Amino acid sequence: MKSLLWFRRVADLLDSRFRIPGTNIRFGLDPILSLIPGVGDLASPAFAVALLAQAIYQGVPRVIMLRMLINALLDAVIGAVPLVGAVGDLFYRANLRNLELLERHAHPGVSPTPADRTFVLVAAAVFGLILLLPVLVAVWLTFLFWSAFLA
Repeated sequence: MKSLLWFRRVADLLDSRFRIPGTNIRFGLDPILSLIPGVGDLASPAFAVALLAQAIYQGVPRVIMLRMLINALLDAVIGAVPLVGAVGDLFYRANLRNLELLERHAHPGVSPTPADRTFVLVAAAVFGLILLLPVLVAVWLTFLFWSAFLA
């Protein structure tokens, strides 16, 4: 896994290089960079794209690449919340999670685990519900409006 050494170093730098003194809480540059408007939010997504490109190169199963993408999206959603997102980055280390997935499936013939498939299905269901919720609210509000208008 010599080719993944660079990825390991960058993931460590972004997610867990430093430790808060007196605790076991580790953090990297990601939460610090996220405090810089605009530019800071690009480091993790850029690294996620590099990891996904490596996954494609290594022939990682698509369900694992989807799981990596979902991890990156969750990281982006958490990081999008000003200031609170930086704290969230301390605890949700998407770069290290994705690297571990890449390392586990870097060998040909290693198939996705049931947990990988379950994670993807649950995440897809949650995202589907999140997307469906505004539609349901719009239908409900339309129904209320028409009911009030016709009454």
